[in-house]
Amino acid sequence: MAEFNALTESVIKGDIKSAVAETQKALETGQDIQSIIDDGLIRAMDDVGERFSKGQIFVPQMLRSAKTMQECMKLIQPHFKEGDVKAKGKVVIGTVKGDLHDIGKNLVSMMLEGAGFTIIDLGVDVNPEAFVEKVKETEADIMGMSALLSTTMPAMRHTIDALKEAGIRDQVKVMIGGAPVTDDFAREIKADAYAPDAGSAVIQTKKLLGLS
Repeated sequence: MAEFNALTESVIKGDIKSAVAETQKALETGQDIQSIIDDGLIRAMDDVGERFSKGQIFVPQMLRSAKTMQECMKLIQPHFKEGDVKAKGKVVIGTVKGDLHDIGKNLVSMMLEGAGFTIIDLGVDVNPEAFVEKVKETEADIMGMSALLSTTMPAMRHTIDALKEAGIRDQVKVMIGGAPVTDDFAREIKADAYAPDAGSAVIQTKKLLGLS
């Protein structure tokens, strides 16, 4: 793990040039792909998420780190071989029907991707049927819903109802978030978790999948 300290620090600082150089060096010296991702990139993003949840860094710094991680992943992807990299789980995510806000959702997606999860982003204004169809198609482990308007929050309940009607509610964990959303509301609609911010979303996802 120590051999990836410089890479980890570069990602935490959001230093794209340095992080890409460290990634290139690790590839050239034959380091294991999964180790570069787990011990270099994901370790960095776990640290970033923890600092964000404690209020030690803010959205711009977190976005910069996530962007740095993504640039490193672009370098790594051509080196993937079948079975090389194991994702921690699949997450279908979207902003609910009637809501066109996506900044929070995008940030959660970036952080979850940085933590090693496969993200299927449905975008904004996603109707319940589209969530259900994608969960079925991908056999997702988690379904994440975001809402920024209190008027669109009922769509979260409708989507959970749609999962029940499709007979797959017990096959996927549901996590919700967004400015007007609360823990009480999550319990009321029987979601499995509530995440107030992107750092918390990573923590909750790991808990739901028994990874922490």
